[in-house]
Amino acid sequence: MPPRASDGRVRMKPEEIIAKLKEAAKDGKIPCAMAFKIAKDCGVSTKEIGDLLNQLKIKISSCQLGCF
Repeated sequence: MPPRASDGRVRMKPEEIIAKLKEAAKDGKIPCAMAFKIAKDCGVSTKEIGDLLNQLKIKISSCQLGCF
């Protein structure tokens, strides 16, 4: 049985999530709202998405909190 997120959705494999992040990134940046959507769609936390973005050296733009 595939791993599941805390809300019951199937959790994607890290390599699948990385592919989605790279696809969504334009000029090495990804909008904050898109990062949130990918986290939800992939069944992972926003923290995990942030960690992957850091590893990939992709910056967050248009931060919903005004931080970036």
